[in-house]
Amino acid sequence: QVQLVESGGGLVQAGGSLRLSCAASGSGFSIDAMAWYRQVPGDQRELVATITSGGSTNYADSVKGRFTISRDNAKNTVYLQMNGLKLEDTAVYYCNALLSFGSRWKLNWGQGTQVTVSS
Repeated sequence: QVQLVESGGGLVQAGGSLRLSCAASGSGFSIDAMAWYRQVPGDQRELVATITSGGSTNYADSVKGRFTISRDNAKNTVYLQMNGLKLEDTAVYYCNALLSFGSRWKLNWGQGTQVTVSS
């Protein structure tokens, strides 16, 4: 069983920075694309950033220029560096990973980590 475990969330003042990590544990798989989403209670989950296995990235317009997604394939880990945080970045952040088990694919989600930006 593959698990995604997020860490790095917390409380930060507006303008500050946080780095989120999401590590995949288990065996018998490879990871294709990875992504970060966020969700505010009562709203739909929103895509924040994606990164392919080759390192190509995409970002939501709301975070471009402030957030950076990266990955360490040797560690099966994806990161989200968040700079210039704003009040509206407050949310639960989730990572996901598209996993390959030979001919079978599965999309796994982490449990989420809370990010709270204060004024």
